[in-house]
Amino acid sequence: MDRRQSLKLFALAPLPFALGCEWGPDEVEHAHRQMEAATVAGDGTRQFFNDHEFETVRVLVDLILPADNRSPSASAVKVPEFMDFMARDQPGMQVPLRGGLAWLDAHTRRRFGRTFVEASDEERRSILDEIAYPEDATPEVQHGVAFFNRFRDLTASGYFSSKEGMEDLQYLGNVAVAEWKGAPPEEIRRLGLEPVAWRVA
Repeated sequence: MDRRQSLKLFALAPLPFALGCEWGPDEVEHAHRQMEAATVAGDGTRQFFNDHEFETVRVLVDLILPADNRSPSASAVKVPEFMDFMARDQPGMQVPLRGGLAWLDAHTRRRFGRTFVEASDEERRSILDEIAYPEDATPEVQHGVAFFNRFRDLTASGYFSSKEGMEDLQYLGNVAVAEWKGAPPEEIRRLGLEPVAWRVA
């Protein structure tokens, strides 16, 4: 299973309490719609991240979900803007997000003498290799592990609740059904039940 496929599983499961956010999948989708409406209305400017933090978020989400041959990157579907909106709307996310980004810069400076954004692609990936796999991480980077794993979940949630992400998932919800005929008989039998004739009252 490739990385994009595995991240889809995050989006299909209930959203964990990522970065202190207590929203479920429906609320995340609603937030996406609100953020897009604000952007269309012309008042969707950033309200939480500063310029450097926003650029770090942009680089990081694209390392997590880059463009592939059928889908755009996370930044192309406005996942950084989505995170900024979520942080503004959910104050409990702000300290973990800002603190995690500061940790990422501090750790990258210790390793390479520059910020995460300033680092080369190879250097960035080596940093992520240290924190992306909790079972292999050293005690010295546990703060980074906690931040990155929550950030990755939030990236997946933002991406796969976007229009493009739903198309990538081949999500078929929110589509009117002209005639409901009930569950397929073979599925009912698989559950040990007998199908009955379906009739709309």
